[in-house]
Amino acid sequence: MIKACIFDLDGTLTRTQESIARPINMTLKHYGLKAQPVEAYNYFAGDGIDNALRRALAASGDEEGKFFSEGIKLCRKWMQEDPLYHVEPYEYVPETLKKLRDCGCKLAVFSNKPHLSAVNVVETILGKNTFDHIQGQTDRIPIKPDPTGVFEILDRFGLSKEECLYFGDTNTDMMTGKNAGVYTVGVTWGFRPREELEKYHADRIIDCPKDFWTCVKEMNEE
Repeated sequence: MIKACIFDLDGTLTRTQESIARPINMTLKHYGLKAQPVEAYNYFAGDGIDNALRRALAASGDEEGKFFSEGIKLCRKWMQEDPLYHVEPYEYVPETLKKLRDCGCKLAVFSNKPHLSAVNVVETILGKNTFDHIQGQTDRIPIKPDPTGVFEILDRFGLSKEECLYFGDTNTDMMTGKNAGVYTVGVTWGFRPREELEKYHADRIIDCPKDFWTCVKEMNEE
């Protein structure tokens, strides 16, 4: 029986491309490099802010990453100053999460955002009491696709991997779920196309946040 759902944040629960692009483009401009279009961050993002900055630097001409060491400090500072820049939940996300909570399902977020930023975004946009646990990037929890964060959440909940679903929108998320051994659901409204989710062996692919609930309901009826 499914008793918990773990969600990626960016591109799964919230539309955050502009909030990711803003501090990185500010960093690029600081070093006299060309800012990248917001849509490029669909592919730069997904593996933590460090990797997103490295990819943006390379795309702007700094292929060796000579500006990275100092640039990441600026980037993190600017991200912390306005982590909610143009962030909004995808349609149907809030009400579907409430429906899951009302039926007794435990809810968690596992994000590659820095932990404090992840908590800020989730609690401000989706509510302080919506999730039972929020896990962002820390020194103790490696970034995805390392499954340590998933195991941490399952331990907190006292549940097995068979009692959990993992939802995400990128190849990193599909690998995270597979590495943890949990049933992994790809969502098509986020950063990456359906083809990527299929390539990385999503157990199921959904096209609307309402299907968070549908997945749990159908699997519990089997």
